Amino acid sequence: MITDLFSQQRGQADKLIAYGFKAIAPQYTLTQPLSVANFELTITVSLPNTVTTTVIDRDTQTPYTLYLNASSTGSFVAQVREAVLAALQAVADSCFESDVFSAPIARDLIAYVDQQHHDQLEFLWKKFPNNAVWRRANTKKWYAALLTVTPQKLGLTGDDELTVLDLRLEPDQLSQLIDQQHYFPGYHMNKQHWYTIILNGQVPFEELKQRLEHSYQLAH
Repeated sequence: MITDLFSQQRGQADKLIAYGFKAIAPQYTLTQPLSVANFELTITVSLPNTVTTTVIDRDTQTPYTLYLNASSTGSFVAQVREAVLAALQAVADSCFESDVFSAPIARDLIAYVDQQHHDQLEFLWKKFPNNAVWRRANTKKWYAALLTVTPQKLGLTGDDELTVLDLRLEPDQLSQLIDQQHYFPGYHMNKQHWYTIILNGQVPFEELKQRLEHSYQLAH
């Protein structure tokens, strides 16, 4: 259950410290009461995303481990498991960031948007956890999307999934831009208003920023 929760997340050291974790190199630990019986929960984080838990019965000072075994059933173990998951979810929400888009150019874009517009990626589709969008805070309209697609979706060949950026553009400019090499019809979007760029470095980062800013303006 822990692996699934943090598998595509990256812990942030400053946020862990602010949350109350203590840095004991190379790990971060947090001990807190558990809302079941007289139990105590210790969460240990090794960056970027290795998380372990220990539950101690404070009355006997002995570990309680049944919650870690998926085959263990019963109302009490279910309560403990639920309380541990709730605590872990709170840590994930407060101290971890999505690591779905780990390619350097994608991470640079994420950092740029955060710095320039203070917008965070929104993961809107449970069936597609590797897809996300940015939207303007004032109009709530999307201005960019980071998506994970197979080459075949863009009419290409190959087995490795691609990270792509979808952006807005005026319809009369789209036909002049699309070349099926660097710029493609908007995947998963209205192709009359969106286009797709593969984030493989062939389009310079400065150009990506300029095109993203233009798309931002179109989402007015």
